[in-house]
Amino acid sequence: MTTDALVLLEAVRTQTPALAGGDWPGVADPDTLRTQLLDWLSQYDNAGTRRTYAYALGLPVTWVDAIGGTPVTPPSPETRRPPPAPPGPLHQLAWFRWCARQSLDPRAATSTHVKAWLHALSAAGAQRRTRQRMLSTLSALYGHLAETGVVPANPAALNRARLGLASSAREPSPTVRLTATQLRALLTGAATVHYTADPRLRRLYALRGVAVVALLTLGLRISELTGLDRGDVYRTGGEEVLGVLGKGGLRREVYLTELVRTALEAYLAERDRLGGAAVPARRGRTVAGRSPLIATRDGGRCSRVDLYRLLRRIAAGAGPELAEVADRVHPHALRHAYVTIALEQDAPIQHVQADVGHATIATTQHYDRGRRTRDTTAADLVAAAIAAVPPTAASG
Repeated sequence: MTTDALVLLEAVRTQTPALAGGDWPGVADPDTLRTQLLDWLSQYDNAGTRRTYAYALGLPVTWVDAIGGTPVTPPSPETRRPPPAPPGPLHQLAWFRWCARQSLDPRAATSTHVKAWLHALSAAGAQRRTRQRMLSTLSALYGHLAETGVVPANPAALNRARLGLASSAREPSPTVRLTATQLRALLTGAATVHYTADPRLRRLYALRGVAVVALLTLGLRISELTGLDRGDVYRTGGEEVLGVLGKGGLRREVYLTELVRTALEAYLAERDRLGGAAVPARRGRTVAGRSPLIATRDGGRCSRVDLYRLLRRIAAGAGPELAEVADRVHPHALRHAYVTIALEQDAPIQHVQADVGHATIATTQHYDRGRRTRDTTAADLVAAAIAAVPPTAASG
């Protein structure tokens, strides 16, 4: 067994006793299964991708963090506040939790089991896009297990059209559409939210909140933001950029706006002041450069959940502009806003595609629903034509 595998298994035993040893229902050899899962997850270079897959399948994120050598430590007091929200209606329907409730070894699953799971998701209110995404994740897992001889075939290789999950026609995104005015309200609100009772940390937390919102206005994925190090801010071609690791392990350069540059400089300067760093080291590949760009109070890397909660807290206190949508604001909504606002401002779609790291323009066009306004619909023209018909003609 590899060193990475041993680290992962130890993390599992100490952090997730409910799935340790022989306590994984239906699985006689949990250590072997974990090693097989590790083999699959470790082929993804992007830590954000590994975490996303783990979360979708119902695996502890600490497992996949151990793959990259991230120390498995208890959360700091800062990351324990506010208390975590209760699990949503789909929590127990993540694939591995569903299998455990059936006392089913996931390696013995058949297409019948997968279809039953999909129907359970549908009955619990999972949207079509959610089921598409979860089935795709499951298919990627079993495709690997089939290739390595762990299972005889991929039980998630189903006819998606019959299941109503074909992806040929994409539905409008359910993500809330944020306007430029609302983004400005989020930035303003981030500076005024009460984050902590400790007066020494109030300024640091306020500046961090502004920096997080500012970075999200660049159209970053939340996994890309959490993975950024200080050394990922550098100059090239006379411009300051972020070196962002996106999906598929592909890197792209995102140009910093003055808004983001100012927010980052203020936050990092205060962070260095409190940390006792004499000279802030933002560039290069020094030890300081490898530290997280956005960090917890003790210098650790913020998780996706940390920043999701932070953004929700900011939205809740951002004033009347966000009052009706505060409970629907999440990191992807700001990425969505970047695309829609850019297209509204007539930015070339190829430029927007490159900015946000979409694999195809078709994906960027999917966000283009933001350009659907009353001025671009024919509904009023039809209504006007109906209203213009004389009453006598209608009765005749």
